[in-house]
Amino acid sequence: MIKDHTNRSISHDYMWGFIVIWEKLQLAGVSQRCVVFGGSKAEDKHLQLVHTKDHVSVVKSLSTKKKDYRRNRIASQWNSIYLNGSSSEAAFLAAGSVVELAEKVAEGELDCGYAIIRPPGHHAEPDEAMGFCLFNNVAVAASYLLDERPELGIKKILIVDWDVHHGNGTQKMFWKDPRVLFFSVHRHEHGCFYPAGDDGDYNMVGEGPGEGFNINVPWEQGRCGDADYLAAWDHILIPVAKEFNPDIVLLSAGFDAAIGDPLGGCRVTPYGYSVMLKKLMEFAQGKIVLALEGGYNLDSIAKSSLACVQVLLEDKPIQGSSEAYPFESTWRVIQAVWLCVS
Repeated sequence: MIKDHTNRSISHDYMWGFIVIWEKLQLAGVSQRCVVFGGSKAEDKHLQLVHTKDHVSVVKSLSTKKKDYRRNRIASQWNSIYLNGSSSEAAFLAAGSVVELAEKVAEGELDCGYAIIRPPGHHAEPDEAMGFCLFNNVAVAASYLLDERPELGIKKILIVDWDVHHGNGTQKMFWKDPRVLFFSVHRHEHGCFYPAGDDGDYNMVGEGPGEGFNINVPWEQGRCGDADYLAAWDHILIPVAKEFNPDIVLLSAGFDAAIGDPLGGCRVTPYGYSVMLKKLMEFAQGKIVLALEGGYNLDSIAKSSLACVQVLLEDKPIQGSSEAYPFESTWRVIQAVWLCVS
């Protein structure tokens, strides 16, 4: 276990997520049914598949900054980043762990898996850390499989991001790449919700050879729950994924859209997450890798993670029920998305 990579003065305690998740899995008797292994550090050359050499060097240098004010000076140049002496080690371990897990699943050594990691990664851009993310863990893993391990036969990757915030970094890294279908469902509120701006809007569909391979489902409001997310799955993601026919699925599994999360403001239940995951396991012969992203309510991320791991173990989705109908705004968004991608 590595030291917390964030500044303890910040209000939320998401950095403890991996601890409460692990405790929840143990208490439920689930961890004993899993193959458990520790992480390994990412190599510079693999990080540089999606990040600039300068960015990798800056993150690596954090471990040599003995004074907090020097690290704080670096953090101040980025958006919503907090650093301490363990940030570099944590970032290299997080990215390397997702790469290792994705490789094991692609090779067939494991059927599927869940990387319980910190820091998260989906906001990190090629040359910039942001939103608590230093390296883009999922993007590094995807590029590694596509570019470094062609013998594994992974030619098409579906990346699904159900974190409540838009995966701006992942989108940017595969903007022109038709080998990756990126799907992000998130609060957008006409560009007012973090990370703000137009990048997460439904008309951002990719460019050049990547046009049509980037799909955003931008919620116009908070309070979206199971019915809204499952509507997006059934009417957008599942039909498009069937046509794309991926060789593996990588899931940016943020749980800040979970009911009870103080920042997300949405209402997805553990039942909802389990059903969404179950639907995704119908693709790529069930080869799917989850990587932990955001989540700021410890109870919510623990319960949601347990529900997902039970699905990975081919248990039936937990019992539950959803709201009867999605919001009217959900149907507006779905219709707008279809007009862009069809």
